[in-house]
Amino acid sequence: MLEFILFLSSSDKKILEHLYKAGFSIEENSPHCLLGDRFFGFIKKSEKTIIICTKNAMKIGGFFIPKTHNSWDPTKIYIRRALRHEATHAAQVCNNGKLLNMVRKEKMNLHPYKKEALDASTRFSGDREEEYEAYWMEDRPKMVLKALKRYCL
Repeated sequence: MLEFILFLSSSDKKILEHLYKAGFSIEENSPHCLLGDRFFGFIKKSEKTIIICTKNAMKIGGFFIPKTHNSWDPTKIYIRRALRHEATHAAQVCNNGKLLNMVRKEKMNLHPYKKEALDASTRFSGDREEEYEAYWMEDRPKMVLKALKRYCL
């Protein structure tokens, strides 16, 4: 069983379901996760595989048992954002590698801590615009679902 599923909301479970329907596979704690503790997810685009780094999220979040639905838990937040972020990249893959443009760029403002993460992610992916879009959408599960439905299903 994939351990990260314990941390997902009902919307996130729908995202996971859509990813499976679209032909993506999910891996947990693969060697990619060893690149650094602050990496919580990756996508292998050509293989249509999403990796969730649950151990990293647990280590940085400091929690090893999911708390109640309403409680604030950094681990839960990290895992949910990682899934949504990588699901956004999946939708970009389904859109022939193009941006989703679910919202105009000038309305997509990122929190300063996400801008730091954006720089690190861009070094791996090489595409700042795709990463920017994914960081913006990772806090918007309904928009991620809409993108997966529009481009992948």
